[in-house]
Amino acid sequence: MKIAIVFGGVSFEHEISIVSSIAMKDVLKNELVYIFLDENREFYHIPTDVIKSKLFSSGDYKKFDKLSIAKNGFYKKGGLFSKEKPLDFDIALTLMHGGDGEDGVVASLFEFYNIPYLAPRVEACVVSSNKFLTKGYASSVDVNVVDYKYFTKGDEVKVDEFPVILKPVKLGSSIGVSIVKSKEELDYALDVAYEFDDAIIIEPFISGVKEYNLAGTKVNGEFKFSILEEPQKAEFLDFDKKYLDFSRTSKAKEIDLGEELNTKVKEAFKRIYNNLFEGSLIRCDFFVIDNEVYLNEINSIPGSMANYLFDDFNALLNEVASNLPKRKHIPISYEYVNKIHSAKGK
Repeated sequence: MKIAIVFGGVSFEHEISIVSSIAMKDVLKNELVYIFLDENREFYHIPTDVIKSKLFSSGDYKKFDKLSIAKNGFYKKGGLFSKEKPLDFDIALTLMHGGDGEDGVVASLFEFYNIPYLAPRVEACVVSSNKFLTKGYASSVDVNVVDYKYFTKGDEVKVDEFPVILKPVKLGSSIGVSIVKSKEELDYALDVAYEFDDAIIIEPFISGVKEYNLAGTKVNGEFKFSILEEPQKAEFLDFDKKYLDFSRTSKAKEIDLGEELNTKVKEAFKRIYNNLFEGSLIRCDFFVIDNEVYLNEINSIPGSMANYLFDDFNALLNEVASNLPKRKHIPISYEYVNKIHSAKGK
């Protein structure tokens, strides 16, 4: 199976997408095709044997073939008098973190142009890319979430008790996130967050809380789980520290929480994944507080696809790619219009 890695995009996490995508060369045994979306939303075919991060920071990627997107795939120009040629691949793997990828923009394109892709469908992107909507969704499927308050730019922000953690609603990778320990720090943290988004959520900051990561997917109705990982981190992982994590290819160390908690984490993951995330491989980050499991966030396109959490990531990805959800065919018959015309004698 030939896989097209689609990466880049107009996003604060653009560079992370580049690092994450290049890492796939060391993970996947499939033949890979690289499709880059630049800041002007132009697609380029980047040869797999020359891809490196410097191509993009220097602008040298523009030396390669520009692509157009149309029905059933991507196309590149042929000769002077020849038609455009289709770019050969079997399935697209979206590795755009943040905007364009996780928010559903590219998923919408793929749906519209009938391009098979491995990533969350549009509805899943909408839910998981917005922390406010994620909280509501999790609660509706009986998964615990930490208490929170939601504010939009211009609102009066009141905090009853410090410390708190303040997050832009639509960003990942800890961009714009602050731990606020006093009222004096609040205005600055708000200024930082509103640089990136027009809405925020504020949660109590729980020092020393245990966090665990579980990735997984569903194939033909059966859940496939990764190992459970306890990420090694300081009190708070900022963007720069997390950035280094997106090129991970070495296997993570498994943690065993005991039968009861292991089961609770997996059950929470199942309720989150539900039918909404079919066709994708996601990672959920959970807190454990007083022996209960709470969803922290959904990583709908995790860094390096969370390959480091699986025993045989390559086989699993190919299994998902071979069992994507089918779109329901909607016939257009014009039966209603014809009845109207017939009734009017036209």
